[in-house]
Amino acid sequence: MNGRVTHRLTRTELRGDGLLLRPWETSEADAAAYLRGFGDPEFRRWNNPLRLVDDLDAARRALRDRALLWDEGSAGAFCVTDAALGTVLGNVTLNSPYWPNRSATVGYWVLPEARGHGVATRALGLVTGWAHALGLHRLALDHAVGNTASCRVAERCGFAYEGTMRGSHRNADGTFQDGHLHGRVRPDPLPAATPSTATAAP
Repeated sequence: MNGRVTHRLTRTELRGDGLLLRPWETSEADAAAYLRGFGDPEFRRWNNPLRLVDDLDAARRALRDRALLWDEGSAGAFCVTDAALGTVLGNVTLNSPYWPNRSATVGYWVLPEARGHGVATRALGLVTGWAHALGLHRLALDHAVGNTASCRVAERCGFAYEGTMRGSHRNADGTFQDGHLHGRVRPDPLPAATPSTATAAP
């Protein structure tokens, strides 16, 4: 990589390590999967989304907004699927790229039935490689301190623990809890993984 910066996100598919990452669609199947993800008790335990997604119409609206963010270049939300079967497994998002500083944040969640198979680790690895190829230098992620599963994903993908942020996560009941901050900068080495390819989405 020669340091060239693209200064934009474009709709892309990422394939590798048994996964296909594609932009979310507003189809019935994608909306249903998105709704299940936001309604999952484990997701709600650790996350307090800024918007309520409690029915299919709300899920479709959220996915339309995700598409607009792609168009604006301000966030890229990928539907994580099984590359062979097409089954929806979860979500991984590159958020808020700040090109002057070549930085962005990332986040992820996995549907209950897909947990325990390294889906989040593989998906985050693919997005990390893509982001660095775009010219981003630093990626950051954070999670509630008790979310050890998310912490393991971050560490497996080379996101070093950088500190504890006091009261950074607001719970659904209005209380607050501390969060862990992880960061990854080029040229931190990626863990060994199956080579991936990226193609423009239709």
